[in-house]
Amino acid sequence: MSDTEEKKVPTRASAMERVQLGLAKRRRKEERFRKLSFSAVILSLSFLVLLFASIISNGWPAFQRTDILLDIHFDSEVLDVDSLVKANYGKLVKQSMRELLPDVTSRHNKREMYRLVSSGASYELQKMVVADPTLIGKTVSLWLPADDLPDMLMKGKINRNLPETERPISDKQIQWIDQLIAQGRLEQHFNTTFFQAGDSREPELAGIRGALTGSMLTLFVTLLLSFPVAVAAAVYLEEFAPKNRWTDLVEVNINNLAAVPSIVFGLLGLAVFLNFFGMPRSSPLVGGVVLSLMTLPTIIIASRASLKAVPPSIREAALGVGASKMQTVFHHVIPLAMPGMMTGTIIGLSQALGETAPLLMIGMVAFIVDIPGSMTDPSTVLPVQIFLWADSPERAFVERTSAAILVLLMFLISMNGLAIYLRRKFEQRW
Repeated sequence: MSDTEEKKVPTRASAMERVQLGLAKRRRKEERFRKLSFSAVILSLSFLVLLFASIISNGWPAFQRTDILLDIHFDSEVLDVDSLVKANYGKLVKQSMRELLPDVTSRHNKREMYRLVSSGASYELQKMVVADPTLIGKTVSLWLPADDLPDMLMKGKINRNLPETERPISDKQIQWIDQLIAQGRLEQHFNTTFFQAGDSREPELAGIRGALTGSMLTLFVTLLLSFPVAVAAAVYLEEFAPKNRWTDLVEVNINNLAAVPSIVFGLLGLAVFLNFFGMPRSSPLVGGVVLSLMTLPTIIIASRASLKAVPPSIREAALGVGASKMQTVFHHVIPLAMPGMMTGTIIGLSQALGETAPLLMIGMVAFIVDIPGSMTDPSTVLPVQIFLWADSPERAFVERTSAAILVLLMFLISMNGLAIYLRRKFEQRW
């Protein structure tokens, strides 16, 4: 073997070794990247599970309410048939409590005993008697709402082993609660009030029906205004508008509006719709108009993407058989692009459902007890209701806040699930 051949062999061997080392190094990098990616996914899922576990553990007790069984005597001396609305129903509750715990005699102890029953018990008795005056003179056993302190004690939110000075409920009240539990007169039932009542200063009487109704009315106005306008704008820009500087400027502004902070739309609604046009403050009508402005860019962008996804051959075939430009668009292109448009609309509405900042600017943060009956009635929405309850000093509002978050998340997940279902069911793959 010549000297030249002897020199080539180690050279080739060293080149192969370098290639093998390079490949091994690249595989190690790929393996590290896969592990880091997997770790990031696991970490994200862990935080998500922790978040949901925290919300569910805090909010689930709100779906249960502590009730106390009282034998209410609808005394005819207290209830005047001519003024049933103004009668002293609290006196009937106090009389029943005195009969239930006859050993309580001092005035101070009676006041503490009366606090075991919610102030809403009087309103429930009022509604019953107004609806059925024949109850006057009868004695009826009724489950009435307990106060928030017995409710929190029953749910384990108050540690009874702490000294009396360190908890909001006294030893005597705990003794009476244990006595009522032993008699079967203090139990936990499903909290229908949470879904049937509006807001209240008392946690045990607070519900989400008013906020839920306001959210639905606001979303209806948003859908009514944003969907046709956004689809029409997308169809014009994609199918009919000439390509010039004007349309380029419009497209750039649409994309920029999609990134504008939501509170800016609230300031616009405050300045234009409330101060200039004088529309009713804190109403679903104004909230829907503001949210429709915020949702328009999202729906326009999604609709244009759906129109672009329709193959040009569809348009060419329609034009080839004699269809006009208008017929091609409305008879062929839009029906094929509609699933994508509906998906974008639902996603935009779910985004609007969770917005709080723009609605705070137009006054929908007000304390509203009544259930709104129309689009012009004062109301609030579910995210704002959550904000109000989270800011309340009463500890019992913590579980109401988490329960309202659960309801809001349920609606958001349902709307996004509907969008995915519609996309998979009607989407055409070209």
